[in-house]
Amino acid sequence: MAKATGVVAASALHAVSPPDASWSSVNLAEAVPGVMTPLCASVWVPASELGLRAPFVAMGVLPANQAAIPERGEHRITGAFYGRMAVRVDFLCAMGDLIPGQSGEALSRDFFGFVPDDFVSRPSIRRLPSIAVRYPRTLLCIARRIERLRTETDAWWRSAIGMIDSASGEQLRSLMAEAILRFQQTLAVQAVVSACAIQPLHEQLTNLAAMAGVDATELLRGHGSHEEARVLADLWRVSRGSLELSDFLAWHGYHCPGEGELSSVTWRENPEPVRKLVAQYRAMDDTAAPDSDPAAQRRAGKPAESRFYASFRGAQRLKSRLVLRLARRFLPLRGVGKVSYLQSLDVVRACARRLGDQLVAEGVLGDRDDAFYLTAEELSASLPPDVKTIVAQRRKLRDEYRQVAVPSSWKGQPQPVVRTGGEAEDVTTLAGVGASGGVVEGRAVVVDEPADADINDGDILIARTTDPSWVSLMFLASGLVVDIGGMMSHAAVVARELGIPCVMNTARGTSTLQTGDLIRIDGAAGTVEILQRIGVTT
Repeated sequence: MAKATGVVAASALHAVSPPDASWSSVNLAEAVPGVMTPLCASVWVPASELGLRAPFVAMGVLPANQAAIPERGEHRITGAFYGRMAVRVDFLCAMGDLIPGQSGEALSRDFFGFVPDDFVSRPSIRRLPSIAVRYPRTLLCIARRIERLRTETDAWWRSAIGMIDSASGEQLRSLMAEAILRFQQTLAVQAVVSACAIQPLHEQLTNLAAMAGVDATELLRGHGSHEEARVLADLWRVSRGSLELSDFLAWHGYHCPGEGELSSVTWRENPEPVRKLVAQYRAMDDTAAPDSDPAAQRRAGKPAESRFYASFRGAQRLKSRLVLRLARRFLPLRGVGKVSYLQSLDVVRACARRLGDQLVAEGVLGDRDDAFYLTAEELSASLPPDVKTIVAQRRKLRDEYRQVAVPSSWKGQPQPVVRTGGEAEDVTTLAGVGASGGVVEGRAVVVDEPADADINDGDILIARTTDPSWVSLMFLASGLVVDIGGMMSHAAVVARELGIPCVMNTARGTSTLQTGDLIRIDGAAGTVEILQRIGVTT
């Protein structure tokens, strides 16, 4: 690869970093994959800044006066670099070291799959008095709050989408502003439940299960399903004729590949990818149905639960019971807040497309999707006479950013390199993070866009990252290999839910493996073995 040249750095899609700041795009790359459009960046960057601060304020780790977005850029903890969202890992490490029973190292590893090389742990109890007051209060109410928001946002999304086509420009701008505020709120609540409950409980349960020699996933089956599992179950029902496609889209139509990017086309706008999946499911035997009987799942998990409790005595047994009870309550909430913020984003998307239609009719824009190359602030005001020129320049800049690769983690300013392609690597093994146990052999299928995937039952899915729209493909796969992410990444959680092996954070699986390669993955060891290259006979 060659160093990138001729890429304009001074733009809303590219921040300037303090030289000592450690960054990662891993976790946010799942939420906002690829290079953002200007509209997307103008919505995501401030919401992420607020959202990342919210859980630490809620826990009492961060003072309340640090909840707002800092005026000075060098004090911010999120940003866009060459169009990609990133978060300051050193900030999260510092926060983790202030939380009793937590660590910056564990927080970084679970969310990003790595710990900065220069990180030095400095545990401190200086925020303990504030944490002792705020953390229990947050834990007491956050589950009910996120479930209430889920119900409220779902009803609001249905109503808002239904009025888009008949709304005036003024109404659309007002609705978009409301949707952005809802997005900020729901993203913050999602961050709070993840950092305050899901991540620490997952770590505690995983450690206790390892001590007991039990698979933690078996302890959770049947105790609340993840949102992605509902999508999968409903898709199966469509394939069996017990649910109409129109009803499926009314419930799940805000999903699509790359759904965090506002310019993406959702299932409600184009249901063809759903029809393709339904056809694949229809061809499968009834015995392949997703396991959706909670009572049966709980019965199957009873032996593991008994071994788990029997492994501890005294205070440790009390701790194991408390951790498992809390894990069963909180871990299934991982996707609940995500649904709410995705629905909020979908309303922003719908408003932008409709405004684009109106601006094209007025001769202001040349294409409806030009609206995504304006910021939220610009769309809410009068546009300048040269707006078509501005859009053309921004499209060109985004195309330039797409031609460069940015590392998944870096310190200071990232050093991009131009994508050259065709860089075959003579490797036989890849190493990553073992995220879901099991060993499986099969044909590798490298997928960039799930809508274009040609995957058959039993293939091993290879992806750079995933989002909820991928779960229906994952159901067809016998294993997952993902370039970026950690134990709490979307693909890892879904793999454990489906009971298939998963290796995360290989960094180069999509560039090293080819569709048709015969591979073996070990989801516990975190390894991928290339047994035979496609086209090579032995």
